[in-house]
Amino acid sequence: MNHRRQPMRALAAQVLQGVENGQSLTQCLPAALNQLPPAERPELQALCYGTCRWFHRLDDELGQRLNKPLRTPDRVIHHLMLVALFQLRYSQQATYAVLNETVEACRALGKPNLTGLVNGVLRSAERGGAPEPATDAARFSHPQWMVEKLRHNWPDDWQAILEANNAQAPMTLRVNALRFSREDYLGHLADAGIAAHATTFAPQGIQLATPVPVDRLPWFADGAASVQDEAAQLCTTLLDLAPGQRVLDACAAPGGKTCAILEACGELDEVVAIDASAERLPRVQENLDRLDLQATLQQADAAATDQWWDGRPFDRILLDVPCSASGVIRRHPDIKLLRRESDIVPLASIQLGLLEAMWSILKPGGRLVYATCSVFPQENHRIIQRFLKQQPVATLGTPEAAWGRAMTAGRQLLPDSHSHDGFFYAVLEKPEL
Repeated sequence: MNHRRQPMRALAAQVLQGVENGQSLTQCLPAALNQLPPAERPELQALCYGTCRWFHRLDDELGQRLNKPLRTPDRVIHHLMLVALFQLRYSQQATYAVLNETVEACRALGKPNLTGLVNGVLRSAERGGAPEPATDAARFSHPQWMVEKLRHNWPDDWQAILEANNAQAPMTLRVNALRFSREDYLGHLADAGIAAHATTFAPQGIQLATPVPVDRLPWFADGAASVQDEAAQLCTTLLDLAPGQRVLDACAAPGGKTCAILEACGELDEVVAIDASAERLPRVQENLDRLDLQATLQQADAAATDQWWDGRPFDRILLDVPCSASGVIRRHPDIKLLRRESDIVPLASIQLGLLEAMWSILKPGGRLVYATCSVFPQENHRIIQRFLKQQPVATLGTPEAAWGRAMTAGRQLLPDSHSHDGFFYAVLEKPEL
């Protein structure tokens, strides 16, 4: 049996085919990475993420260069050519290497009859340069429905949102307040030769000038800091945490916000973290262990309170609901291929149901923070408006905040190319009995 490993571009094409078939990069990339030596894995990851980021523009160009679409059994070669076009347009890779190695990958994928087509298309692309995008979807490299929805929802900001989505996201840290002040940790980073600056809004946030492997970060393995976007860190500033409180993180995986809550107030009575995914909960425990923090973990559907809740109400609840993830596309460019416009209404129904369930287990006098990593109003302030109509006793909190923009309910952060992701927060307060 031939165990010769696949060329990197062949692996990238197969990963992209998996994404087109509905798998996220998180699901289908690890197996491909494991086929390469560790030194080569970052390049494969960059190929897959970069091709997803520019998929709609690259796909438009390839469509202009093909006389007719490839047959379905040959679809992997379509993805192989997209990977090559990504390298020609957006990388420093030598052109001859892209052409030669893509043809080799075509053979490795069992399609030697298509090497002539692949070679011809790529040589034409090399000579002719990138053509003018034929549609807005190609120009902005997003699905057409998303371009239109953003244009409608954010008439003054839609182009900036699309451009931010196509930018490389910065690497942002949350300094463990139980271990270091932000100023002290900035000093340790400087001593390690890592350029960084304090974030504008998150009190424990630090943004690196250039991403680095976490093993280069001082005392990272010992819990000095965590990787977390600035927008996601803001949850602790809204929860109004105090010693003795019982706190619920209702959709907790992978655990960044659970840990942020525990770091922000060291004398909480209990933090309960639940998630519907049994596969993702171990990651929460790993983060807790690295930071030497304690929480009660449960695998459960947050909305089904009769199946997991012990009857003791919570003083504070963080509800970071499942959403379109339209505010974090720059970190997860496969969202452009995976998400459908038809997903939004069902997601909104889930979000409202979760909000109603969490309200029922919030202590009188308690506070609930609703969060999404979405920029679509259907999932954000409109959910809160719908909820307030159903729960007239609920009070909309109006915390003083210098970030984002005030909506009719809650505050919206739009993705910023130079700092935070897109995020929405709303604060709901339950009156005392």
